[in-house]
Amino acid sequence: MNLFDFSIARLPRIIFSRGSVRQLPELCLLYGHRVLLVTGARSFESSLTYSELKSAFDENSIQLERCSIPGEPSPELVDTIVSEFKDHAIDVVLGIGGGSALDAAKAIAGLLKVNHSVMDFLEGVGPELTYNGPAVPFIAVPTTAGTGSEATKNAVLSVQGENGFKKSFRDDKLVAEYAVIDPELLNTCPKNIIAANGMDALTQLIESYVSTASNVMTDALALSGIEAVRDSLLALYNHEVTDEAQDKMAYASLLSGICLAQTGLGSVHGLASPLGAFYPVPHGVVCGTLISEAADMNIHIMLQRDSANPALDKYANLGDVITQQRRHNKHKSWQALCGTLQLWTETMKLPKLGEFGLTEAGLDKVIMNSRGSSMKTNPVVMTDEEIRELLLRRL
Repeated sequence: MNLFDFSIARLPRIIFSRGSVRQLPELCLLYGHRVLLVTGARSFESSLTYSELKSAFDENSIQLERCSIPGEPSPELVDTIVSEFKDHAIDVVLGIGGGSALDAAKAIAGLLKVNHSVMDFLEGVGPELTYNGPAVPFIAVPTTAGTGSEATKNAVLSVQGENGFKKSFRDDKLVAEYAVIDPELLNTCPKNIIAANGMDALTQLIESYVSTASNVMTDALALSGIEAVRDSLLALYNHEVTDEAQDKMAYASLLSGICLAQTGLGSVHGLASPLGAFYPVPHGVVCGTLISEAADMNIHIMLQRDSANPALDKYANLGDVITQQRRHNKHKSWQALCGTLQLWTETMKLPKLGEFGLTEAGLDKVIMNSRGSSMKTNPVVMTDEEIRELLLRRL
C-alpha cells in the first residue's frame, strides 16, 4: 500500500467559524429567493438562533418553506417531502440539524428535479439506477458533532424492523455546495447525544486511519481529528462547555466526514447498518459500544495471521496519541488504546446491544447483513465467527 498514491473526492466549500450561521441568508441568495429548510424534530426551530435567522431571511425577501425530520429518515418520508415540494420551484435546500436531518436534506435536494423515488437509487435495495441529477443546490449546517454528513456524498436512509435496511443514496452530485460549521450550535446538545455522536466521530476517524484505502493526506486529517476528540469529548460530556471544546469537537466531526468520504470505514460501521435496521439502536451508540472491542479484535486477528499489516503500527500510534504518552512497546500501546476507549465507553454510559433487543438468536441475521462496503476496508478480513465474538463482547 502506497500512502502517497491517492485521489481526493469532491468536498463542499467549508466555512468554519463561530457565528457563521449568520451568513446563511447571503449564501442562500447565491442560488435564489426560495429556500426549503430541513431541520430535526424540534430543538433548532425552538431556538433563539432560528428566530434570528428567520428574521434575517424575511429582511432579505427570502421565502422559507419548511419540513422536519423526526428521526432517522426513511425512503418513504423522503419521497413524501419531495412530492410535496417538487412543484414549489425550490432554489436551494438548507439542512440544519444532526446527521438525520442533513442526510434527508441531501436526498431531498437530489430528488426535487428528478422524477424518481429514492428507492431507485439506494445501494443494494432497488434497481440501483445511475443517478444523473440535476440536484438542487444544498447547504449543510450541522448542529451536532458526530456524523460528518456535511462533508460527504452519502444520504443514509433506513427502514427499521424485521425486514429493515439501512442503505445509502450516494453520488458526487449530492455533495453540499457549502458546509457551514458553527460550533456555537452545539450549545443545545444533551449529554447522551454528545456521547453517542462524539464516539461516532471518533470511530469514523479511527476506522479511516486504519482503513485499507487510507493515504498520507487522510492519515494527517484523521490524527488531527482524533487529537481534537481526545481534548474535548469528555469535557463536553461533563458539562465543561468552553468555546475551545466546542470548536475542537465540531472540527473533529467535520474531519471524520472528510476522511470517511475518501477512505471508507471498518467493522463497526459494517455492523452499524444491520444493527440499526433490525433494532432501535442509534448509530452513535453502536459506534461507542463497539469501537474498543473492534480495535482489540482487529489487533489480535492481525497478530495471528497478518503480522506485517501496517495497521498494527497505526493502532500502536493511536494508543500513544490518545494517551499522550510515547511508548516503545507496541503491546503496551495497543493495551493503552483499547483500555482508554473502553474507559470512555463506560464513563459515558454507552449501553450494550442487548438493551435494544439483540439476543444470541439474532446474531446470524446481523452477521449475514454486515458485509457491506464498510467491511471491505476493515484492515483485516473478519470471519463470521470473529464478527460473532465481537458482538457477543457487547451483548
